[in-house]
Amino acid sequence: MEPVIDQACAAALYAEGDAALDTGASLLAAAPDADDALLRRGEEFVRRAWERGWHPADLVRLVRLELDERRAVLAGTLIAAETARYAELPPRWRAQLAELPPPAPRNRPDRFGYASDLLELYRLLLRLPAIEPVGPAPGTAADHLHRPPAPDEPRMLTRIRALLAKAEATGFPEEAEALTSKAQELMARHSIDEALIAARTHSTEAPGACRIGVEPPYESAKAILLDAVASANRCQAVWNGDLGFSTVVGFEPDLEAVELLFTSLLVQGTAAMTRAEAGQRASGRKRTKTFRQSFLMAYAQRLGSRLADSAERATATAETDTDAAGGPATGGPATGGLLPVLAARDVAVTETAERMFPRTTTTRVRGATDLDGWTHGTEAADRARMGGARGRTPRGRDGEIMA
Repeated sequence: MEPVIDQACAAALYAEGDAALDTGASLLAAAPDADDALLRRGEEFVRRAWERGWHPADLVRLVRLELDERRAVLAGTLIAAETARYAELPPRWRAQLAELPPPAPRNRPDRFGYASDLLELYRLLLRLPAIEPVGPAPGTAADHLHRPPAPDEPRMLTRIRALLAKAEATGFPEEAEALTSKAQELMARHSIDEALIAARTHSTEAPGACRIGVEPPYESAKAILLDAVASANRCQAVWNGDLGFSTVVGFEPDLEAVELLFTSLLVQGTAAMTRAEAGQRASGRKRTKTFRQSFLMAYAQRLGSRLADSAERATATAETDTDAAGGPATGGPATGGLLPVLAARDVAVTETAERMFPRTTTTRVRGATDLDGWTHGTEAADRARMGGARGRTPRGRDGEIMA
């Protein structure tokens, strides 16, 4: 059945327009014996995407953006089948695979429609650009592929997730603030301890990277919020608006903190925006796009300012504690103080980011135009402030981010 697949793919994938897709789908619909070979061809296209730097979540996200949910489900089905052939996968891959949509049944709603959907998906997969790799592809040998976690990491992350989940669920702003601040304090302490222990043991661990989805609507405001969270956690974020994600560069404990905190703050901000809109509608104003855009822009900008303000205090406190203790809590020779250790890690992160993205640009995003939205967003950010943050001033404070 390979000749039928080749003929259908040649008709649909290497020509423009719906007519070419219809021709390819008609050929496949008339050849039921080609079904298995058609899916194997799709798995091959997915495998090529891994070689170009893509991860499972990246593919599904892009298919949703460029096509629709139906084709995203088909992509998830192909991804699950392709990755099942590997004995081991990087931890982030396993987490992304766990979030794939359920597998799609074959030939729904009919053979022609199913074949047409697959061919349109394959056309997108074949035209994927190469992107910056953020870890080895599956099946690639790498010593750092399965870095063992710190002894307290699973328990610490479980506790942080529980605190953030409570912050997202509560209807009381003061409680959400306290829970989120406590979660950030745990992140900060864990990160600083990791940095000191790495310095004491002369660890050769290098910064890594991960990609986090930044999807429409209001993606510029979300990208600024992610940039602020990344900077506060000693990472650097580079936004790719065309592909719907930011790449965050940093050491592993800090990357985990950014993923957890950004997701939680986005949930909290969206909930606060919905409540503010309800108040606006009660006073006779209709919901508007400009209100939401202005709300999220103010929320991101204000959080960036507060994160930066608390960063210096948190680091200064940790420096005092470290000097008094003579090094990390586990003992051993002093590292010469916390600030030189953190500065060395900052340099390593910057060098890695510049190596990955030698041609970044600074993009000025559209400003807010709704005063009520800006005011409510600022107030929501004040309620979600992070008392335990640390790091550098977010680059998004003046409305500019790296892209």
